[in-house]
Amino acid sequence: MSIAATDAIADFLSRINQCHASKNLGLGRCLHASLLKTALTCHTLLVNRLIDLYSKCDSLVCAETAFHDLPFKNHHSYNTLLAAYCRAGRLDLAHQLFDRLPDRNLVSYNIMISSLTRHGHHKEALDLFSRMPKEIVIVDKYTVVGVSTACSGLGALRSLRQLHAFVIVSGLELNLIMSNVMIDAYGKCGDVDTSRHIFDRMNKRDVVSWTSLVRAYTSAHRLEEAHLVFCSMPDRNAISWTSLISGYEQNGKEEASLDLFKQMMVEGIDPTPFALVSVLSACATLGLIEQGKQVHGFIFRRCICLNSFNVFVFNALIDMYAKCGNIVSASLLFERMPERDVVSWNSILTGYAQNGIGKQSLDAFERMVTIGIKPNHVTFLGILSACSHAGLVSEGCRILSLMEKEYGVCPRDEHYAAFIDGLGRKSQIKEAVEFIEHLAGGGGLVSVATWGALLGACRMHGNLDVANTAAESLFRLDPKNGARYTMLSNIYSAAGLWEDARRIKLLMKEKGLKKDPGYSWVEVRGVKHMFVADDKSHYNVEEIYRLLPVLVDHMKDARDNEK
Repeated sequence: MSIAATDAIADFLSRINQCHASKNLGLGRCLHASLLKTALTCHTLLVNRLIDLYSKCDSLVCAETAFHDLPFKNHHSYNTLLAAYCRAGRLDLAHQLFDRLPDRNLVSYNIMISSLTRHGHHKEALDLFSRMPKEIVIVDKYTVVGVSTACSGLGALRSLRQLHAFVIVSGLELNLIMSNVMIDAYGKCGDVDTSRHIFDRMNKRDVVSWTSLVRAYTSAHRLEEAHLVFCSMPDRNAISWTSLISGYEQNGKEEASLDLFKQMMVEGIDPTPFALVSVLSACATLGLIEQGKQVHGFIFRRCICLNSFNVFVFNALIDMYAKCGNIVSASLLFERMPERDVVSWNSILTGYAQNGIGKQSLDAFERMVTIGIKPNHVTFLGILSACSHAGLVSEGCRILSLMEKEYGVCPRDEHYAAFIDGLGRKSQIKEAVEFIEHLAGGGGLVSVATWGALLGACRMHGNLDVANTAAESLFRLDPKNGARYTMLSNIYSAAGLWEDARRIKLLMKEKGLKKDPGYSWVEVRGVKHMFVADDKSHYNVEEIYRLLPVLVDHMKDARDNEK
């Protein structure tokens, strides 16, 4: 090759690299046009760089054209186009090209595995990894990261251990990034002790290492150890705080989650969207609407300052207001959202259902499907619950029948249970039994949730024969649940069958079962007041019981006015 040709190649390569840095598609196409007028149009290195440029500029058609016009393709040519397909989310085209590759190498596999995991196709990624050793005898850091992520998504501990063993046998040393990913993966797969082992063997750790271990402990419900690791961290960032805050909230320690969030704010750490969602969820669970409003105020101020909107956070706000009984604020917030996703619609229609406004829940559903938002399992559970509480049995039946026919959503156990609950509320016990017989006759297994809904219906209407049938099935399917025994005992007591009620209580005692008492709470001026059934320990108990009949009268008046 002449000096002039070498200089021309270097010049083109330099200018293409400049286009890369600035993502200048227009200039890149001009360079490509200039290249076609020279003898360098067949130069593989230059065209490969152009394919990569087109890919990064989201011009898949230009990338394909450059690839197909290249007469002399090498490994890098195929892998660059493969990466372009994956970057564009065209996994169908990526699969086709991968299957046609004349000679797959490690880079080809890594591109496919990382793309599959990025798009949530974890099982396909692991299947592809299982084919690798037959053709390739080594792995690298990209393989480890991609496969570990797939194992995390599936909770596939066995596959993760196989990968780890393969890494050790191949002599590959875990670097910082690989170690961090494997700590996180083992935690999500339920083996936090191996997460700790990898962490302890690391020569160098960063904030991600510590945060991954915190997350591993919270995933294993070992919150004390998670907190100890958190307190030992030399440096913490917003993600570290978020990991522990969300860990507490997901493990039913909502108050600890809120306390940690307050500490985070005091230390001047700007909370992540995930931290805000966890705190709002904690407020919703505890019914702490005043604290939820304070978080809302912070979010509002930040949206103005940063001119930003996070649909994920606003969905949590809607859910918080609805669960705290302030459906008006939830509805206003929903209507003012600049953009909504399916979770937004699910939050508001479920909120209407929870607050006894079944018609508005159905109206929201109709609006949702009219504008082209595809409903999912959560949508239909909310709608069926709304129909149940509003006594709209025929509408519930219609919704259940069109789920799969019109929307391709196969009904699950919880959908059937919600429908049975609706039949029970309308005293249609016979129809509920026939529906369950239809389910069983179709070859399906009747679930605990469905039988539980039927037993609950019998409790409302005192149907002893059906209650016995439902209870027998529940005792067989869910023998450790003391609440089922208590419910049957209460049904017997209500019917005056004291000996039968006593027999069930003795059976519970023999089996060592007990029902955890249910309790409710209300927040008044920032103070949470908790109550259990027949509770008379509150310091204002006389005033509370004096006001209860007044509240009942108000509710009756509201019901009559609505009618």
